[in-house]
Amino acid sequence: MTRSDTLLGVDYLTPEQLDQCRARGWPGVLGVALFSSGELPIPTTDVPLARVAMRPLGDQPAVCEVWRSAGPFNSGTVGLVHYRTNGQFVFGRVTIAEADSPADDGNGFRLASERVYAEVFRCLARLGFTHLIRIWNYLPEINREVGGLERYRQFNEARQRAFKAFRGQVNGNVPAACALGSPPGGSLVVYFLAGADEGIAIESPRQIAAYNYPPQYGAFSPTFARATLTLAPAQPMLFVSGTASVVGHRTVHAGNVLAQTRETLVNIRALLAEANRIAGRQLFAAEQLKYKTYLRRPDDMRIVVDELRRALQPAEPIVYLNADVCRADLLVEIEAVGFGTQPRAH
Repeated sequence: MTRSDTLLGVDYLTPEQLDQCRARGWPGVLGVALFSSGELPIPTTDVPLARVAMRPLGDQPAVCEVWRSAGPFNSGTVGLVHYRTNGQFVFGRVTIAEADSPADDGNGFRLASERVYAEVFRCLARLGFTHLIRIWNYLPEINREVGGLERYRQFNEARQRAFKAFRGQVNGNVPAACALGSPPGGSLVVYFLAGADEGIAIESPRQIAAYNYPPQYGAFSPTFARATLTLAPAQPMLFVSGTASVVGHRTVHAGNVLAQTRETLVNIRALLAEANRIAGRQLFAAEQLKYKTYLRRPDDMRIVVDELRRALQPAEPIVYLNADVCRADLLVEIEAVGFGTQPRAH
């Protein structure tokens, strides 16, 4: 199996299913993200485990996001990053408390965020990976203001400074990403996927690129692409960033979760159409994606579940999590991943 033939996949498991996977020796597991409002006793192993203090909505006390690929694997740590790689992909996670980055001016969260990204880039440089494909950011109290500045805006400043320092650019071919708010008192948790092959940044024809947002959203724009497309011959993939009810650069349908959900789906379908256009063929369809949905208000779940079932008729169950969205007037955010197939040449 050559590097470009190595496949990637993701499964959303219950804690019981994760225990069964762990008991079998984590076969084919690249990394895990665990979403739970409580502590689950999962022992530390060679597999990186990102623990996100975020409550699943529904019947399960926890959701386990398991990224799979083919071994053999090498695991280790570089600074604060715990990683696992098979040479084609690397999954890494880093967790840091604000107290671990003391500030002399009240900007502890900004300094912690900048340190997290510095740790990620140093790890990738050590491993020889230059293509960051997808990154997930979970920030305690994302909308709270500290010293007159929202914590999400502090995070955007830190992220942009890190990209400039380590990559030299904050626009163009940057990774897909999301940034969601977790409860007070938790740690900043980041996990990521990088690849040996370069991805293609996808921007939406309905939205201004986030890194070009006007100054009204902060002095430092968010550094991410709306999606990342990879076109390895064996398995094209599409990573859709956290997507919400934003048209151009403005929030639309403030206060109306149903209308916001519908607008978000229009945005996702526009991204799929753009990705298929760039790929030159129909690789991805909305009903075939794997979705993760974040809701600011748990009581909105039934409305969103019914709408997504009606509009998508998804092939697999959708994960729902209680989280604050990066703008205070956004009630729902949806991310997705799609795996296409290409016929082999004869």
